[in-house]
Amino acid sequence: MRIFSFLLVFLCIASCDRLSLSKNNTTQYLDTVVDFTSVDTHPSFKECDSLIDASKKQTCFRKTIHRKIGMELQQHTFTIVDSLNETVLVDLIIAKDGVINFKGIQASKLLKQQLPKFDSLVKSSVDQLDKVYPAIKRGIPVTTKYQLPIKIQLKN
Repeated sequence: MRIFSFLLVFLCIASCDRLSLSKNNTTQYLDTVVDFTSVDTHPSFKECDSLIDASKKQTCFRKTIHRKIGMELQQHTFTIVDSLNETVLVDLIIAKDGVINFKGIQASKLLKQQLPKFDSLVKSSVDQLDKVYPAIKRGIPVTTKYQLPIKIQLKN
């Protein structure tokens, strides 16, 4: 009888942890997978920020930046030997504080030979751009890279 009593008391003590009420599980699982190839909100100029639709806002940003840089480049006179008809890619970095920085230009050797100062003209055009509202990812302003295609059509 003593052994039976001892086993009964031992089982009660050992099983108290298993018989207790369920604990509130306050562990929250965080979504740690972040897609860094896209943003929630694209950068925008002041005149585009009032648009609600994301695709219209992005289109407005593209058209505005093309228009502003195009108008700046059209103020210059270029002298060339052969006709040019090509597209150059201008790499821009839009910082999380809204400043647009010129990163580089991808152009053919022919364009670089005929227009050696084209890089500096594009850089000065980019430097004259207004501050923009930066891209947003999960509610935080982020730095983004933007590639601006510019079509060059010059005839001698």
